[in-house]
Amino acid sequence: MLERALYSLTIAGAVGSGLTAGMFFAFSSFVMAGLARVEPRSGVAAMQSINVTVINPVFMLVFMGTGLVALGLAAAAFAGWTGGEAIILLTAAALYVVGCIGVTMAFNVPLNNALAAVPADSAAAAELWTRYLRDWTFWNHVRTVASLGASVLFVAALIRNAAV
Repeated sequence: MLERALYSLTIAGAVGSGLTAGMFFAFSSFVMAGLARVEPRSGVAAMQSINVTVINPVFMLVFMGTGLVALGLAAAAFAGWTGGEAIILLTAAALYVVGCIGVTMAFNVPLNNALAAVPADSAAAAELWTRYLRDWTFWNHVRTVASLGASVLFVAALIRNAAV
């Protein structure tokens, strides 16, 4: 029974981190580039709106719920449930929790807060916008790679479990 629950949590970790990686990939590959092509006041206003609407139950369930799943799987790996899969699950969990949630809280959220504090049509917003685009997108690339790596490793753990 416990094995089945942990197997199901690993599937949830793979799917959740994959969804998160896909969302971050979209921002890294075309959303931010599109916002960079418009006048700063329009880009700032659009990103300010995005940063408000992203805080919704569906996004938070996937983003933070996957973090909780990852922590649960890491605890199970430490407890010895997985045997050979322990290192895979611990690495996947660390990638997601540190590389996705940790980076978000340490870098992307403070940049979002700074952007929210300026009127979109101000000189301060235009000055901030160039740095915001560069720095936020860099850290978003990090989150994309970390989330995708976590998803791949969760799938690897599932494959390893099925082969044993």
